[in-house]
Formats: sequence, C-alpha cells, structure tokens
Amino acid sequence: MSNFGITLVEDPAENQPRLLVDLPAAELVEHAIRRNEGRMASNGALVIETGERTGRSPNDRFIADTPDVHDKIAWGAVNRPLSVESYEAIKAGIVDYLNERDVFVTRGMAGADRNHTRRLLVACERASQALFIKQMLARPLAREIARTGEPDFCVLAAPGYQCDPAIKGLNSSAAVVINFQERVILVAGTGYSGEIKKSIFSVMNYLLPVEDDVLPMHCSASMDPVTHETAVFFGLSGTGKTTLSANPTRLLIGDDEHGWSDMGIFNIEGGCYAKCEGLDAFHEPEIFNAVRFGAICENVVLDENRKPNYDDVSITHNTRVAYPVEHIPNAWTKGMGTTPSVVLFLTCDAFGVLPPISRLTADAAMYHFVTGFTAKIPGTEVGVTEPTPTFSSLFGEPFMPLDPMVYAKMLGERIADGRTRVYLVNTGWIGGGYGVGHRIELAYTRALVARALDGTIEDSEFVHDDIFNVDIPTTCHGVPDGILVPRQYWQSTARYDEAAHNLAVMFEENFEKKYSHLPESVKAAGPHAQVSAEARHRGRGLLGLRR
Repeated sequence: MSNFGITLVEDPAENQPRLLVDLPAAELVEHAIRRNEGRMASNGALVIETGERTGRSPNDRFIADTPDVHDKIAWGAVNRPLSVESYEAIKAGIVDYLNERDVFVTRGMAGADRNHTRRLLVACERASQALFIKQMLARPLAREIARTGEPDFCVLAAPGYQCDPAIKGLNSSAAVVINFQERVILVAGTGYSGEIKKSIFSVMNYLLPVEDDVLPMHCSASMDPVTHETAVFFGLSGTGKTTLSANPTRLLIGDDEHGWSDMGIFNIEGGCYAKCEGLDAFHEPEIFNAVRFGAICENVVLDENRKPNYDDVSITHNTRVAYPVEHIPNAWTKGMGTTPSVVLFLTCDAFGVLPPISRLTADAAMYHFVTGFTAKIPGTEVGVTEPTPTFSSLFGEPFMPLDPMVYAKMLGERIADGRTRVYLVNTGWIGGGYGVGHRIELAYTRALVARALDGTIEDSEFVHDDIFNVDIPTTCHGVPDGILVPRQYWQSTARYDEAAHNLAVMFEENFEKKYSHLPESVKAAGPHAQVSAEARHRGRGLLGLRR
C-alpha cells in the first residue's frame, strides 16, 4: 500500500496488530464472532449491527479537490469538494488508528469484463466488513491475483475511527472521501458497509466513461436463458432492482451496478446487496434462500432462536443482506451479456399518479433518465422515515461524479444503436398517494415486467396520457385491467387530476432548473402540466388512443 502513500505495519512482533490478507469467508466469520462483531443466525448468515448510522450519510461524502479532476467533477450538494489538506489529515489519522489494530485485507476487482476491470485492495478494521466486501467484489482467480501487481485503487475502512470535527470541511465525525489522484478511498466513522460499496461504484462511475468510453449504470440486469437477450433495470434503492431481477425464469447478471460497452453489458460487482424488510420465502424465494452461510445481514433482528425476523424494523427500515451472486441459483456467473433489448426505469411514485407501466420514446427515455423521479424509501438514508419525492439524475445521482449529460448522452446513443425498448415502471403507490392508496402488489409488477421482457405487452392497445406524455397499455395478462390507467383507479378523478398536475409541475420545474440546456425534443417528451382545460373538464385525461 506504500504506492498509495499508506504504510501499515506488515511484520509485527508477537501479540501486536497483524495484516490478515485474503482470508476465506469461513475464517472471516470466525474472526467476526470471536471479536463480538456479530452473531450467527439459524440460517447460517452472520448478523451485525452497524451502529448509529444505518444508511448512507450523503452530507459526509466528499471528493478530494485535486488538479486532475477539478474541472471534470460536477461539484455541488452531491459531490462535495474537500481540500487536499483535510484529506491528508483524515488519512493520517486513519493510518495511525489502523496500525494499532488487526487489519483485514481483501483483494478483488470491479468489473466482470476484464477489458474494463479495476483492481482493488480493501483494508478493513472489522472482519465483518472484510466479509462484506469479499462477497460484493468480483473475485479474481488465483492466477490473476498472482500476476496483477499493484491495485488500481485502495480503500481504508475504519468505522471505529472518529474524525476530528475541527478538520475544515467536515460536517461530523464521519467521512467518506475519494481521492482520484492518489487512487484512495477513505471510509471513517460509519459501520454501514454500503458506504464502501457505493464509494467504489462512484469511482467506477468516473473512470469508466472518462478512460474506457463505457456507460456505468445504477441498475440490475438479467438474461433470457434461451435467447440470451438482456434487460437492465434502473432505479434507486428500494424501487425493486434486486427483487425484480432475481427471477427464476431468467439468468441474473447482477443486481445493482453494471457497465454498458460497445460489446454489451457487464456486472461491476460479484455480489448482491438486498433489502430485507418484509422478506419472505413466498414472495422473494431467491433472495430468501440466498441468506445463508457466507451472507452477512445488517441490522436484522433475531428472535430467541436466532431466526431472522425480517418484519422487525425496530433498528431501521434499511435492513440489508449481502451475499455472493452465486447464492442465486440462476445466476450468470460470467457477469456479462449482450446489448440490452429492454430498459426498465423503476420509480417509486409516492403520489400514486404514474401508471404501473408505460412505454417511452427515445426522447422520453432521455428525459426520464436525466430527471430520475422516485421517492426516497425509509431507512436508505439517515433521517428518511417516510417516502419522500425526489429527483435523482440517472436514477443514481448520489454516485455520479460527472455532469449528468455525460451519462445521458451515452445512454441515448446506446439505445439508438441497439434498438432497445424502454418502459417506465411504477413500483410505488396506486389508487392514491402515500397514506391513502397502497403500494402495487409485487405479483402485478412481476407480470408487467415479464410481458415487457417477452414483448407481448406490445400486443395490447395503448392510450396516451397527455399529462405525463407516456403510452399506457390497457391490458396485461396477470394484471387487473382497472389498475393500469391510474385516473380510472382513483376514487376521485378530481383529486387525481390535482395530484397529477402537481407532479407534472414538479417535473417541469426540476427540468428547467437543471436541464434547460437539453435539446427541445427531450424537453417536449416530458410531462406537461398545462393540458387542455377543455379535455380535463370532459374527464378525458387520456387522449389519443392508439396501438
């Protein structure tokens, strides 16, 4: 690690701190239990508590403001600059802290496509976090480890280290800092392992487009086992990426992070990081059965027999489990696939006015990709206790260091080149907003997605929604016709009209604020708040019936 300006003691005297490198999962579990980091559940999974921070801490995430990236990063509330001096102070403190403790080192890779792989070295204070990252990274073969040489990036994870709040630029005793010039990630003061995972993803979201001309995507991906056609599912945490891609009739490529190159798509990771709230064997059997030895659960409550109670969210709604992708029976462990034939944008609409599924034009796909409307789900971030409407560029703004248009342009080019079908899928509320309506049944969403993937949804008649400027199918096998057109499912059409209008205004205001420089064709493809008053008075919110 000396190449990264980091020196840890590698040959300590007896009873002194040690560097423990590339331990197998079973040994990491032993260390974690021996060190009281967690307990073993009845299903064999290691269960830990992350402490005060049970989700990501966006206000404590920084990028070192170095000359090589100063003019490339989209600085702002998401990508917060931190001076090199402050970075060095944090790093020095972490290194001193780790030198007094055993350190668990894991070597892995980001990127299943070896043409675009980045080698990683992750040094963790806790054995449980080393197990987490071991299961989440793409795992190199023994011969690859022997010949890879120095890693491309180094991560130091010290959840027990509290940063000095007096360090200029910090907002608390926690800090997550990326330094692209030194190729180092620092994670301090938080035991939430998702910070390590998302920091690595953020690094790839910079390196892949800048160095490789590859589009990084916050999405899951699956493959038809017969045709090998692929599909990608975009969406923020809690919108259903992991759940919908874990489908027994398809091969799972990955559940959260992928790249799209000229040759097709590839998984950036080697594991899955699924939400556990409400998990059961009937609705999500693949994920339920993946929680076994080798998996690590965060903030899941155990009963007196150490059986996980996935309905108990007394610690946090953001209960999680990490496991290697091989725990899914139908995983495509090669982690690579062809150019997607279908793209699905998953959104959790807390207003309950977006249709369960709608078809998008190429321009509309660009519009919804850059705007990324959804609702933040309780627990995924500190302080979020109920669904909160938000616009997150690219369905992953918290992890995208570059200007959103860099990614949007790349997606638009790839959709056009591959003749990909694009749909907007609402996995949120129907029949009314949060507190009035209800969240759409998972079985219905699965049926809609299945028909989109096999193309049979195109056999339906479509109606055009003038407000949201999308085409809605009127029928779908396995789904009640009455829920497909939201206005017809609300008890009060007047209240629907008001809620739909309000959301359309939010879309327009967000677009004007952030993306007014985009082509007029993209702007015109988005929602329109000012629809014909005459049409609304006639109760015709859906106009232009067409196939």
